[in-house]
Amino acid sequence: MNLTSRTIFIISGDPVLAQRCFEELAAFGGRYRTIVVGTVEQARRRIGHSAPAAVFLDESAIEIIRGGETVESAVAMLTETAPVVVAAAAEKQAGMAFLITSGAVDFVARTGNFLPIVAGMLDRRVRMAERAAGMIQFPKDELSGDFGEILRHEVNNPLTGILGNTELLLARRDRLPPAAVERLETIAGLAVRLRETVRRLSNAWDENHEPARPA
Repeated sequence: MNLTSRTIFIISGDPVLAQRCFEELAAFGGRYRTIVVGTVEQARRRIGHSAPAAVFLDESAIEIIRGGETVESAVAMLTETAPVVVAAAAEKQAGMAFLITSGAVDFVARTGNFLPIVAGMLDRRVRMAERAAGMIQFPKDELSGDFGEILRHEVNNPLTGILGNTELLLARRDRLPPAAVERLETIAGLAVRLRETVRRLSNAWDENHEPARPA
């Protein structure tokens, strides 16, 4: 994984805190490229040009969300791009419980010397993504006819797990808040869509790399 793919967004309305977070990440020996923005809206615009491997969202940026958007919806939007580490007052953790238990968000209480914890969590998230990427073994020969099968196996197996666990949670929708049900339905829909895309891509690969039949 190169430096470009190790981009981390720092979203904070506090320039001093953002600089301190930048310095904490720099302590990892230049491993990360950091982009600092002051608001969630600015992050949205930048994400379109430079997808991050992880995001740090500071409460100071949360406080200036516009347009009636809730903190939970803003954080949920960011998780669609990358895992998010949120630093906020401890009492705000309960409102993000669903996102935290889903594994998409890490929460750090904004008290004391919390930035080394934030930097450590961001580093852990990126390393986890690198290890996961390293587990997928692609063919050495780019034209290998097995690539379609590998694509189906390595992507569809995790997708089956995602769909299965999502359906288990949706089976208890009567115990979940409406917002949680809506997010789970979105996850299920996106997983099905991705599975269909993988099917079409792998079939197209197989068709274009069929072994030549003897004359």
